[in-house]
Amino acid sequence: MFTSLATINWLSVLLAFFVYFLLGALWFTLLFPKPYRFSLGREQETAQQPALIFVAGPALCTLVITIASAVLLYTLHVESYASALLFAGLVGFGFLAANTINIAINPNIPRPLLYGLISGSYHLVGITAVSLILVGMK
Repeated sequence: MFTSLATINWLSVLLAFFVYFLLGALWFTLLFPKPYRFSLGREQETAQQPALIFVAGPALCTLVITIASAVLLYTLHVESYASALLFAGLVGFGFLAANTINIAINPNIPRPLLYGLISGSYHLVGITAVSLILVGMK
């Protein structure tokens, strides 16, 4: 599987990572900031400048997801857009959204299903973009 690392188009990985990371910034700060804060029980708080950890952490995680997806897409020989969409659906629902909801189901998140819907759908859209970019630039 890791022999795929030599054949991966790393420019596509960087582009896919950038799109996924930028989507997250837009998703949580411009598209859904109020529902996201509400899901966390912080609807009264105003948005503030994010600390470095809240930028670096998601960036690193997004990069890892993008690289892992590239390895899987290349190893599985996913070469069509239709197959990329199937891959994105499987990974998006089966791993990313499901894990997001699982993490949210704890006493610290007052509205776990809303949080899971907002964050899980971000990951589903993000991994779809990643998959299409990686396959399109293969």
